[in-house]
Amino acid sequence: MSVARSLLLFIVAAMAEIGGAWLVWQGVREHRGLAWVGAGIAALGAYGFVATLQDDNSFGRILAAYGGVFVAGSLAWGMVVDRFQPDRFDLAGAAICLVGVAVIMWAPR
Repeated sequence: MSVARSLLLFIVAAMAEIGGAWLVWQGVREHRGLAWVGAGIAALGAYGFVATLQDDNSFGRILAAYGGVFVAGSLAWGMVVDRFQPDRFDLAGAAICLVGVAVIMWAPR
């Protein structure tokens, strides 16, 4: 699998997982209702499926790499959707996580 395809899968998975969690949050914490919660649950299920499309057979490696993508993706989601303003430490932490993703996924083995 190419790095580009793997990155695309990470982005799709991040949108499903972060978006799903956000929808559940909105449904419960912001009292938007069960339809929002249901949509969130469906999106979280889609995330679980997308993760299986990565070429690497190691669940632990894929999930660990996704963890780093989700750190950065969650900050980006918050900036776009909730107008969150990350500070320099948020950004530094996200950058460190993305370096970790690259090492985990694409280091020569």
